[in-house]
Amino acid sequence: MTEAIVLRAARWWDPPSDAVQRSAAIVVEGNRIASIGRAEVPDAARVVDLGDVTLMPGLMDMELNLLIGGPETPTGLPLPMHGVQDDPPYRTLRATINARKTLMAGFTTVRNLGLMVKTGGYLLDVALQRVIDQGWVDGPRIVPAGHAVTPYGGHLDPTVFQRLAPGIMPLSVGEGIANGVDQVRMCVRYQIRHGAQVIKVSASGGVMSHSTGPGSQQYSDEELAAIADEAHRADIRVAAHAVGDRAVASCVRAGIDCIEHGFLASEATLGLMAEHGTFLVSTTALTDAMDIARAAPELQKKAAAVFPVAKTVLAKAMRAGVKIACGTDAPAIPHGENALELIALVERGMTPLQALRAATTTSADLIGRDDELGRIAEGYLADLIAVPGDPTQDISVTRDVQFVMKDGLIYKGT
Repeated sequence: MTEAIVLRAARWWDPPSDAVQRSAAIVVEGNRIASIGRAEVPDAARVVDLGDVTLMPGLMDMELNLLIGGPETPTGLPLPMHGVQDDPPYRTLRATINARKTLMAGFTTVRNLGLMVKTGGYLLDVALQRVIDQGWVDGPRIVPAGHAVTPYGGHLDPTVFQRLAPGIMPLSVGEGIANGVDQVRMCVRYQIRHGAQVIKVSASGGVMSHSTGPGSQQYSDEELAAIADEAHRADIRVAAHAVGDRAVASCVRAGIDCIEHGFLASEATLGLMAEHGTFLVSTTALTDAMDIARAAPELQKKAAAVFPVAKTVLAKAMRAGVKIACGTDAPAIPHGENALELIALVERGMTPLQALRAATTTSADLIGRDDELGRIAEGYLADLIAVPGDPTQDISVTRDVQFVMKDGLIYKGT
């Protein structure tokens, strides 16, 4: 029988609460929270006194890619020879370093949104998820997307990041390149068959690729609807890279569950998102923090046009009542610096409480696990972190995570 752990701390915070509470005493049995504030300590329990910190739920990042960036890759984008230089085993081993950094930063659950590298059809993020779940390496709980579904020449087509000539990198439907309704259905089925737990689709152009303009819609309405239908029939949700207003609106009408970025979304489209219950992962920090100094001049030009507009979207989305979850698009922000997104959310107009809820309860809702993640509550998974001070008043303390527990196991802080 696994010994019980009693976590004591000066303070604790549960997302439904508006204020931090005093004197935490949280009993963890196995991988679940057994009780909160129980006076007696279970027999043979291990007592961990964390001192003058605030215990809170593990944070969540709903938009990152652990398979790119990290050791041996310079900061900033685009990454050199993106998708070409490193073979799949080397790339996956490097991802274990990125995963550990993310966990140590207090992010205990993430969505790995869309491989955009040549793998021969292997779903590297699913493999990474499996080795983490089995305890072979340290990392966050991963909701993997497999390969991003993208049209030939679309923003997440690996060949467009370096403007590769025709035939240099042949890619299969299983590796994400899908054109037309029949192929997108086949591609979605492939990802699900091999372990994807969410589907990522490239619905519009982007900033850091030599593809169409960032606002252009890259899949037809019929293709978007087919992707959503195919995933939903398997009870799998869909996230869309969508920058342009028309693409965002088309994704919402197609039934796609979540918009990543939404940088050029109009107030009317944001209202449509609120009406349909479509989530937004705004990745707003990258518009300040992403190093594009080495990017091609035409990509820098796109960033100069898009990023100032993007910085205004979060406030509009909040006014419209859109459900906003937290995501960084790491390595656009370096792995392990995920809390920069929380700081940016506050700078754009959220209160610290709202930003924390975006990274806890709203993110848990987005992945359909709000009944066991994102809160400190009896019966919930024991994903707990500790920070100094009061995060509901000073969001910057989330950059100084001093204790990490995931699934009842302590990874940092004792």
